[in-house]
Amino acid sequence: MPLPKIILYYAFAPVADPHAVLLWQRALCEQHALTGRIIVSPHGINGTVGGEMANIKKYVKATKQYPGFGKMDVKWSEGTGDDFPRLSVKSRPELVAFASPEEIVIDETGVLNGGQHLSPRQVNELVAERGDDVVFFDGRNRFEARIGRFKNAVVPDVRTTHDFIAELDSGKYDHLKSKPIVTYCTGGVRCEILSAAMLNRGFSEVYQIEGGIVRYGEAYRDKGLWEGSLYVFDERMTVNFSADAAVIGDCDICGSASSSVVNCANLDCRHRAIMCDTCAADSVNLECEGLHADQRVADEVG
Repeated sequence: MPLPKIILYYAFAPVADPHAVLLWQRALCEQHALTGRIIVSPHGINGTVGGEMANIKKYVKATKQYPGFGKMDVKWSEGTGDDFPRLSVKSRPELVAFASPEEIVIDETGVLNGGQHLSPRQVNELVAERGDDVVFFDGRNRFEARIGRFKNAVVPDVRTTHDFIAELDSGKYDHLKSKPIVTYCTGGVRCEILSAAMLNRGFSEVYQIEGGIVRYGEAYRDKGLWEGSLYVFDERMTVNFSADAAVIGDCDICGSASSSVVNCANLDCRHRAIMCDTCAADSVNLECEGLHADQRVADEVG
């Protein structure tokens, strides 16, 4: 039986006609029986799709033929075959909804004004060399950080990426402007923009993890600087890098340790909550009125 897989990817490159690329991507996914979410913008492409491995490989090969998309870093993970309810391909002004498309400068090589990319090994080397002076800065929504984050990371008070620019402009983090900042997010795409926004605001030394948390977790599992589980934008909800993953989240209902994420029972609602198995077994806790969630999941990929 063919093995189901999920890929997460992005590529920054000029797209003259996003709608045409949207139609091409939709047809390509339908041809290969893939489901998932893809966003196309004038800045490039960002997606996560699932299906049979052979079909995904054909999709990746075809997508990389587009000018500037050949460099896209594809991150693979195990799927279940039912990880996305449907295929969604949308055109947006930005790949990630920072509501500030002017923050980045791009060409076919990618983002020109973002932070320096560090491999997972280079991240550890930077920490070994600079110690506690290094600041990990979470580039995700605060909800995601509740179940997993880099040790001692700064977690901005944002519900969606729309909030990041105002958060940076608030002055809360001005005391960090002279420190080495390592931004991180699921697969790296959010940090391309966040790191540029930080540099635009006077942060002097800004890095981003090449391939995001996914690449770091693949390299070090739970033996490095990451702790906990990773929230993902598909029906799996969370993934662990090893059986030794720490449980750092707590149930929104009873407060017990948990890294499990649940949906609101109302299919029209887009809230998530962290809930232990016992509390999740009570259907009342899954209704909007009883759901203690602080996250409305935005139209994001990684």
